[in-house]
Amino acid sequence: MNNNINNIIEFDDFLKVKICVGTILSVEENNKIRNPSYVLTIDFGKNIGLKKSSAQLKANYEINNLINKQVIAVVNFKPKQVGNIMSEALVLGLPDDSNEPILVSPDLKITNGRQIY
Repeated sequence: MNNNINNIIEFDDFLKVKICVGTILSVEENNKIRNPSYVLTIDFGKNIGLKKSSAQLKANYEINNLINKQVIAVVNFKPKQVGNIMSEALVLGLPDDSNEPILVSPDLKITNGRQIY
C-alpha cells in the first residue's frame, strides 16, 4: 500500500471512482483460496444491481452479523478473479490494531446505490 500523502490526484480523478452503499444479502464461506474469505452478494439498488465481492472478514465478522449490513464499496472497478470467484465490487474497510478489516458502513440506513460525495 502506498501511504505517500504527496501522491496528489485531481478532483476529476476521484469522480471517476464510483463509491456506493449496498446491502449484503448473502454470505458464503470461501475456504478454497490461500486466504479464506467470505463471498458477499451485495444489492446496490436498481441502477447497479447485485454484485459479488470476495472479502477477508473472518477475523472480525460472523456470517450472521453481515446479513442485511450496509457497506460502502467501489462498484466500477474491472471485475477481478479472486481464487475461484469473480469479485465485482471492492468493499471498503479500515485496519484494526491487528491489521484485520473493519467495514466502512453508514450509521443510518441509506437507499442502496446512493453514491458518496
